[in-house]
Amino acid sequence: MKKIICTLLILVRFSSFSQETHQNNFGIAETEKISAAKTMNLAVNPNTLNYDVTYHKLEFTVDPAVYFITGKVTTTYTAISNMTSLTFDLSNTLIVSSVKINNSALVFSQNTNELVITLPTTQTAGTQATVEIIYAGAPPQNGFFAFTSSTHGTPPTPVMYTLSEPFGGRDWWPCKQDLNDKIDAIDVYITAPSQYVSVSNGIEPEAPIVIGGNKTTHFHHGYPIPAYLIAIAVTNYSVYNQTAGTAPNTFPIINYIYPETLASVETQLAQTPLIMDLFESLFEIYPFHNEKYGHAQFGWGGGMEHTTVSFMQNFSRGLIAHEMAHQWFGDKITCGTWKDIWLNEGFATYVAALVIENFDGASAFITEKGSMINNITSSPNGAVYLTDTQALDVNRIFSGRLTYNKGAMVLNMLRFKMGDALFFQGVKNYLADTNLAYKYAITSNLQSHLEAIYGSSLTEFFSDWIYNQGYPIYNITAQNLTGGQVKFVVNQTQSNASVSYFEMPVPVRVFGAGGEEMDLVLNNTANGQIFIENVPFAITSLTFDPEKNIISKNSVVTLGGNDFEFDTSVMLYPNPVSNVVSIDFSNNEFVANATFFNSIGQKIKETTTQKTWDVSSFESGIYFIRVATLEGTKQFKFIKK
Repeated sequence: MKKIICTLLILVRFSSFSQETHQNNFGIAETEKISAAKTMNLAVNPNTLNYDVTYHKLEFTVDPAVYFITGKVTTTYTAISNMTSLTFDLSNTLIVSSVKINNSALVFSQNTNELVITLPTTQTAGTQATVEIIYAGAPPQNGFFAFTSSTHGTPPTPVMYTLSEPFGGRDWWPCKQDLNDKIDAIDVYITAPSQYVSVSNGIEPEAPIVIGGNKTTHFHHGYPIPAYLIAIAVTNYSVYNQTAGTAPNTFPIINYIYPETLASVETQLAQTPLIMDLFESLFEIYPFHNEKYGHAQFGWGGGMEHTTVSFMQNFSRGLIAHEMAHQWFGDKITCGTWKDIWLNEGFATYVAALVIENFDGASAFITEKGSMINNITSSPNGAVYLTDTQALDVNRIFSGRLTYNKGAMVLNMLRFKMGDALFFQGVKNYLADTNLAYKYAITSNLQSHLEAIYGSSLTEFFSDWIYNQGYPIYNITAQNLTGGQVKFVVNQTQSNASVSYFEMPVPVRVFGAGGEEMDLVLNNTANGQIFIENVPFAITSLTFDPEKNIISKNSVVTLGGNDFEFDTSVMLYPNPVSNVVSIDFSNNEFVANATFFNSIGQKIKETTTQKTWDVSSFESGIYFIRVATLEGTKQFKFIKK
């Protein structure tokens, strides 16, 4: 609870219920960016850093037909250092009428966005206290839309809802929202006109209580939650119930839907338990299974993954999947800094793509990955992980190309490199880590879990694909050899100089004249690397990465001739040689590999790409050099003086 955590807003517009494409992912990012540009204030309030919130009792009185809120917020907190005052984030358009501690009134003041409370005595570090704040007012209409009163349907019906991402909570309740503190538990009491249905996080421990014309609904949420994920909504919802999970761990899916749209979205909502079943089979039981999952319809052009109840403008399969994925990746484990935002958005994007793979098949999944790759490689630069400066830039944080799509495809490449069994087990271990679960994580935490199950270092991979920029462009040449073998020479250039070489298993598919087909993986670690592979047919063509598992652009694979002889003008000089020997090609041939042998056939030196070699350290005698180019291999004999 003491580290900075980052928020997830998912404000998207999806247009179809059918197979989703990367354009949906890009739309998610763009609408999040638009919203965040209006609401984001990345400056942490330093005056709230001296305490840790452990519990909120939130009592709100609202009428969706009236733009106004009355509230009583009771907060239990622990002092981190000695305190003489207590500060909450709160807009000064909301007027505080009373502040008490242990039923004793306290002195307080309000400034632009703060409520400052003077404590009766110095509160020492490590001690706990509970403060009660009573306030009321019309939340500021500042374009942030953290608190909204609107209408829906015909005739128009009032609706009220909140969306606090990331610092909008202060517009409707006194809170601590510097993103470094998860609250252990909350109780929310919403009092509204009795004809309406109220919604919030968690479950209803008892039936609503009606007194006169008003109804009070109580919600309890017993899992750690950051302030920005606390939300309420009120209107004439129809409640549509479903069940998810596997006995004995079943739990309700409670959907709060506008009455006029319920019939039209029931078919779409039927996807929800199916997606939940898939995610539980891939990862773990739903993180909040002791309470509920569900949706509440609202007026934004997309959705927001409030814990246990995603607020939704529509119910396309892609939006349902993305928001639900955040319950694991973002709500249960929240990214530890803005620089690690891909742990939220990259995962949510990729997990939503897994729905396509599992529900629509391999071909649709390949199409989805190809679309993401095309978007990623539309620019030669950009890393998944943010710099300190980029972490203050809304456009960069919510980059659809880098945070969402590249983050998702990096996860796909880890899966391809590690294999399905190890990758998914590593992610399960990450989610189950008690040091991370219901807390926060940074990129190195994920890397450690994947390395532990993989059994090898992933430092090179994370350096190339997460922390540095760009992507590789491959040039692969194949040549049929005798004896059922094929020689591959792999060369690579990089789109950005921050990476000297992208080390990656490279998939190729080869074809024969009789319709034969075979998939190969070349574990490429260096330029000019030669692979001799057993292929039980003469290949007539080949293709690069047919299943779209690698971020790359304009990569080419070519089939060379079966026989090759160097041009007769090729020469090794000088010969004999004292210090430096060179090879000269009339056609400026590329040297992929050169290997030196002594007179008894022992390998003594090997290089790539070079055409000139220092042999001054060789003892006098006869040597051989075998030179491999993209077109073939030839051996030369020379004398070292």
